[in-house]
Amino acid sequence: DKGRKMTEFWLISAPGEKTCQQTWEKLHAATTKHNNLSTNSKFNIPDLKVGTLDVLVGLSDELAKLDAFVESVVKKVAQYMADVLEDSKDKVQENLLANGAGNESFFIIMLIKPPFSNPSSGLLEQQWQAEHKFYSSSLDTVPFLFIFKGVNQIDNDLKARASAYNNLKGNLQNLERKNAGSLLTRSLADIVKKEDFVLDSEYLVTLLVIVPKLNYNDWVKQYETLAEMVVPRSSNVLFEDQDSYLCNVTLFRKAVDDFKHKAREYKFMVRDFQYNEEEMKADKEEMNRLSTDKKKQFGPLVRWLKVNFSEAFIAWIHVKALRVFVESVLRYGLPVNFQAMLLQPNKKTMKKLREVLYDLYKHLDSSAAAIIDATMDIPGLNLSQQEYYPYVYYKIDCNLLEFK
Repeated sequence: DKGRKMTEFWLISAPGEKTCQQTWEKLHAATTKHNNLSTNSKFNIPDLKVGTLDVLVGLSDELAKLDAFVESVVKKVAQYMADVLEDSKDKVQENLLANGAGNESFFIIMLIKPPFSNPSSGLLEQQWQAEHKFYSSSLDTVPFLFIFKGVNQIDNDLKARASAYNNLKGNLQNLERKNAGSLLTRSLADIVKKEDFVLDSEYLVTLLVIVPKLNYNDWVKQYETLAEMVVPRSSNVLFEDQDSYLCNVTLFRKAVDDFKHKAREYKFMVRDFQYNEEEMKADKEEMNRLSTDKKKQFGPLVRWLKVNFSEAFIAWIHVKALRVFVESVLRYGLPVNFQAMLLQPNKKTMKKLREVLYDLYKHLDSSAAAIIDATMDIPGLNLSQQEYYPYVYYKIDCNLLEFK
């Protein structure tokens, strides 16, 4: 599809050379020299106050867990949006916006607005009411706990809202199934009328019979003689589906068993049905009520999902920024001097991009040559799943939906 860009971003950092600007220029030149290996932008992170090494190592572990949790909530909200919209991928994607922009555009905006400069109007603004408070926090009191609380609230609200909406949808689907399907099992509330039956008679009863279309001529010829005491010319076609007719027939009550038995021999199925106006009316009303409720809930639910997707997604990017900061200080030491950069790799040249980055930064880690393709634990971090490179690296995978 027109060489579509990756929905994957690489958030990396490297130590400042003479200046951080130089680090940025060097990376940008190296990745665009031959052909564009990636689309790059600076990813500016404010200087946070650094506590002790122990605090940083502890934070690193906590942030890794928080990252996994927030990502799972972002994906849950996105996936539920897809479930609710029951629609094409494009329709869903239109609604998955962070601060009003699609994921890719959101990252490109980072060039102009670094991640901490403009918390969205809800969750993050409440938690970081004034930016200077956030920036002046020492890292051990950094409000990532607030991120957890906010995103945890979204997670709990999603469970409650999804449960309520799914129950409603499930009940409606069950009723709709009752109103579809074969004539043997489907609801007849919209099909039969009071005048199709002889009601309140001590001796007579009206039965409903499903007659295969192929056997209809036999039915017309035979139904009056299938048992004694069938009322002549009492059968009419009330409804038809693809294969069968629904017919009524009136006869004396005492002949019913005999009639059913004989009808079966000719493949005429007598349906177990008693006309009850109140029951059918209640079914219809329930269906209308559920249908109306679903329509009423749909709009507000989609709006809630849009707003909270944006909140959770932005929170997720803030967690990534905090991880880059903590990891960069752990790797490159003090004073704080590193440049964070966001790369959007081109799909076909990812391997080449890795090689270029390795050449640029292999000097940062003398042991990197031996483990460049291996996965290992970074000292102090519980990150056995995290790929290890001589530079700080986090992947942000924006492919948030699994379309079945």
